[in-house]
Amino acid sequence: MSIPEKQIKKVMHLLTKWNPLGDKASTVHDLDNYKTEAIDILFHIGLGGFNNNPALVIRDVLNEAFDLELSLDDCLDAAGEIKNILK
Repeated sequence: MSIPEKQIKKVMHLLTKWNPLGDKASTVHDLDNYKTEAIDILFHIGLGGFNNNPALVIRDVLNEAFDLELSLDDCLDAAGEIKNILK
């Protein structure tokens, strides 16, 4: 499955603006503006993964990638924006 570069960049921008890592972001040496996480999120949403719930995908990808404890509520705004990106 090919993910359009334009969508990846928009999700990267969204994640960078949100910055779920907060101050920890400066300690992640290969963060690359959340590029890997943006691709993972778009990939799983595109496959209909996690029952095609973008907030659940975002939460699980970011929690696993960075050992965070984000809740679904923490991810709702980003999920709404990603839905708009994918339209």
